[in-house]
Amino acid sequence: MKAALLVESLTGNTWKAGEKIGTLLQQDGWTITGLDRVRQPDHAAIQEADLVIVGTWVHGLFVVGQAPWGLGSIGQLPMMRGKKAATFCTFALNPGKTLDKLTTAVMDRGADVLGGVALNRSKLDEHAEVFVDRLLANLPPALR
Repeated sequence: MKAALLVESLTGNTWKAGEKIGTLLQQDGWTITGLDRVRQPDHAAIQEADLVIVGTWVHGLFVVGQAPWGLGSIGQLPMMRGKKAATFCTFALNPGKTLDKLTTAVMDRGADVLGGVALNRSKLDEHAEVFVDRLLANLPPALR
């Protein structure tokens, strides 16, 4: 199976999470077609992928007004009708409804979102493993 990762990172934490997720998928036999910024997507990598993973960081005032960073850029991604997708966000204190907003934005691009996980930036390794475990458990039989 093939996955493309689209990540938006400010301090590098979300990028590290994306790299960790990609590595864990590769260890499970997946091919990573691309690891790119949301604002600079590799359209060929998205087209080639069976699964598109979109990750961003939580923007807001620590405990109020949280939202995924780069919603406008996510809205500019190519349409992904027929693609399976998953989402993740990284946060420091409280992700609020960020994951729901991110999932909706990816669904608006036509993707079938299988789920997502909010990853605490102080537990990236552990939470990336949780993300991949949940993702693999929720894959339809055709993608296993």
